[in-house]
Amino acid sequence: MVKIAWHHLFAHPLPEGHRFPMLKYELIPEQLMHEGVITGASLFAPEEVAEEVILWSHDKGYWAQLRDLTLPPREQRRIGFPLTAQLLERETRIAQGTIDGAVYAKANGIAFNVAGGTHHAGSNWGEGFCLLNDQAIAANYLLKKGLASRILIIDLDVHQGNGTAEIFYNEPRVFTFSMHGDKNFPFRKETSDLDIPLEDGVTDEQFLKKLEETLPTLLSHQPDFVFYLSGVDVLESDKLGKLALSKEGCAARDRKVLQFCKDNGLPVQVSMGGGYSPNIRDIVDAHCNTFKIGLDIFE
Repeated sequence: MVKIAWHHLFAHPLPEGHRFPMLKYELIPEQLMHEGVITGASLFAPEEVAEEVILWSHDKGYWAQLRDLTLPPREQRRIGFPLTAQLLERETRIAQGTIDGAVYAKANGIAFNVAGGTHHAGSNWGEGFCLLNDQAIAANYLLKKGLASRILIIDLDVHQGNGTAEIFYNEPRVFTFSMHGDKNFPFRKETSDLDIPLEDGVTDEQFLKKLEETLPTLLSHQPDFVFYLSGVDVLESDKLGKLALSKEGCAARDRKVLQFCKDNGLPVQVSMGGGYSPNIRDIVDAHCNTFKIGLDIFE
């Protein structure tokens, strides 16, 4: 049985004037259950991640300001919404969900987090709707616990995984790969182990060709675990993205990545990342395709 991290706080609404698409976190599991892809038993509600584990990836001073709700207003504006206890709990549960999923994937091949992909959070900052970096936290957990020795992070969200790149800049056991819109947020990029910046308007064919060329080269890192950030803000309909992928192209992207993992015996944890199309159906369909493809390949 597949395991999918989900908690009611994942869909917690933000204060008026600070909303971004949160509804998808309710609709994705509902749609998957409606279609018979999963059952309620597939979903698990993660606990909050331990402070010790957070500090393997994030600066102690930054975490203390989050924990004590004393993050300066300027830094809260950088994140994009006001810091609250409930919002912080949401982030800590997301991070633990990614850890739990990674451990499950080690034994069973694949696991998912309905939320996550909070890749803009660096070691001592949050931004772009991200407070804690869930996949970075989970990657460091696997390394600390001896559950993985060499990790590959594949980030195909439309925005560069700047926080992830910064956290692992001096960590040779983690290879960070980000293929993203060049002229999109964050406007100050960090340096991943491999960055592929894309011009505005890149189509299915162009994107998939570049991805297909790149994936085999990533094996030179000799990874034994993969984290995949499958943001659907690459869609042409996305209001924050500048690429031009169709839903079919986005699904083909997921199939290439997940088949690459399966063919090379690499367990993979998948976090959903961004998606900001005006029509919520486009977002939910594209995210649900990721789950369906993963289950088709691994089960």
